[in-house]
Amino acid sequence: MGDINSKKNVLRLGFVSFFTDVSSEMIFPILPIFLTTILKANMAIVGLIEGIAESTSSLLKMVSGYLSDKFKRKKPLVIFGYSLSTVTKPLLAIASHWWHVLFVRFSDRIGKGIRTAPRDSLLASITNKKVRGKYFGLHRALDSAGAIVGTLIAFFLLKIFVGETSFRVIFWLSAIPGVLAVLILILGVKEAKSVKSEKKFSFNFKELSPEFKKFLFVVLIFELANFSYAFFILRAKDVGIAITLIPIVYLIYNIFYAGFSIPFGKLSDRVGRKGIISAGFLLFSLTCLGFAFIANNITIWILFALYGLFMAITDGVSRAYVSDLVEKDKRGSALGVYHTVIGVTDLPANFIGGLLWQRINVHAPFIYAAVLSSISAILILVMVNKKKNNR
Repeated sequence: MGDINSKKNVLRLGFVSFFTDVSSEMIFPILPIFLTTILKANMAIVGLIEGIAESTSSLLKMVSGYLSDKFKRKKPLVIFGYSLSTVTKPLLAIASHWWHVLFVRFSDRIGKGIRTAPRDSLLASITNKKVRGKYFGLHRALDSAGAIVGTLIAFFLLKIFVGETSFRVIFWLSAIPGVLAVLILILGVKEAKSVKSEKKFSFNFKELSPEFKKFLFVVLIFELANFSYAFFILRAKDVGIAITLIPIVYLIYNIFYAGFSIPFGKLSDRVGRKGIISAGFLLFSLTCLGFAFIANNITIWILFALYGLFMAITDGVSRAYVSDLVEKDKRGSALGVYHTVIGVTDLPANFIGGLLWQRINVHAPFIYAAVLSSISAILILVMVNKKKNNR
């Protein structure tokens, strides 16, 4: 990495995600409630919005990852992506129809699509395999810590303001931490100078390792079950949790996400990532069964804690695993492909989940998710072979 202090760079990149998530999580825990109570959207519409919003970023993640490898510059793409999201999210404050929300979520996810793969590649480039899980975990922990702060801000603002006004004030104020994130990124995060190579860069999916391709297949199966957090929030509302308490329920999720990301990242460095990810998929299955059959005013708090624990186990570890399985100069492209697989499944996962809720009952989407995630937990163990990679 040369003269760049890796730990400081990881921390600064982490604080970019911290403030971005303060901004995002001021909005996202209450957005499904805003859609269903203020804008009168039904669950099928909520699923459609979440699916389209997440899927729009999918191709951009692959393209931006490829471009970051080809031109050996990651930071400009990361800056543009974060800036676009920062500008668009506060526009929710003037939304008066559900399709306005769709437009804002669409634009915000474009920003996420542009920044995600280059950012993860930048993070991988300043770490080595022996500590990569820990540093990806640290980044996820700071990201989730921002979500905790954002959720608390939303909770207190809901207490101060009343009705529709509270939603719109929160949307406007979300711009402040977003701007801070972009400033830290521009002024504080450094990118290592790329080593010039006479070899022309090329990316061919066929040349990637069989283990990486098998892992992508398992991820695709799992992500068809991994619908939006909006379903879990609306399930909390469905069992009787007051709207003003929704951010606090979501806070429990983020506390467990933030608190356990580093420990599980470190554990994956020591015992391997495949088994950790499989355990995470299995936990998600059990959590979904809980949301389907035992959710009530008391157990919902435990279920959101388990949901956060699942994210802590799998999110950073999966990204580190992808970085392990591919060559250094192709990480941006491979991470882009990985995030694309996640993105293209978001629309069917959320739309199917919304239809199951709307047409059958509230239990159906969670049962569906439990079955697919259990299958995924088994597939990753039997399909993806252990492979040593010291890159």
